[in-house]
Amino acid sequence: MKTVFATTFCSLFIFLSSFGQETVNDSIPKIEVDSLYREDQFYLGVTFNLLLNRPSKISLSGFSGGLHLGFIRDMPINKRRNVAIGLGLGYSLNVYNHDLFVGEEEGTETTIFRDLEDIDFSTNRFTTHLIEAPLEFRWRTSVPQTHKFYRIYTGIRMGYMYSFVSNFKQPGNQVRQTEIDELNRWRIGATFTFGWNTFNFHFYYSLNTLFNSEALIEGQEVGLNPVRIGLMFYIL
Repeated sequence: MKTVFATTFCSLFIFLSSFGQETVNDSIPKIEVDSLYREDQFYLGVTFNLLLNRPSKISLSGFSGGLHLGFIRDMPINKRRNVAIGLGLGYSLNVYNHDLFVGEEEGTETTIFRDLEDIDFSTNRFTTHLIEAPLEFRWRTSVPQTHKFYRIYTGIRMGYMYSFVSNFKQPGNQVRQTEIDELNRWRIGATFTFGWNTFNFHFYYSLNTLFNSEALIEGQEVGLNPVRIGLMFYIL
């Protein structure tokens, strides 16, 4: 009798436990996977900056860096949503340390470009602020369930340099130039970004020079093509 009672009690307990589990599970709402997800719509980047195609006597000095942030609208173009076009708007701050002096002739508005060879100075740099519009072709291995994936993004970045400051300092003297007729304020550059998850390597090469053909130093065009090399971080 005790065996029959024990068997019946265990069977009833298992039945009620199973019933209770089904009831609880049914009450938990199911999480639906977003089939129309988008990726990497906010970005933040830090870069090391260079100036290529410099005149023969001009070199870089000290550390030059940049900070970049903005929003890119991700627009997938295939059913899997791992291929997309990105179009956005952003801000870019850049500093370039070098030994190219930019000044102005006394009594005129003529710009002077010269090297600082054999001249003692403490600071000589360009600081630029830009509004940029990135346009990218995007490929990635993403799926809706995870944000960890490989990515390759390439495209162009169009921009307008709304602020430019050339700052030269030496003991007892400072020269600041902000309005330079030879400056190319409209910017366009090629970009390439690749990586996995958080860390992504970013490259930018300016397709037009910082100064136009009228900027000369000893008969040689000043030119200068800005380059950025660094890391790009993305947020959904």
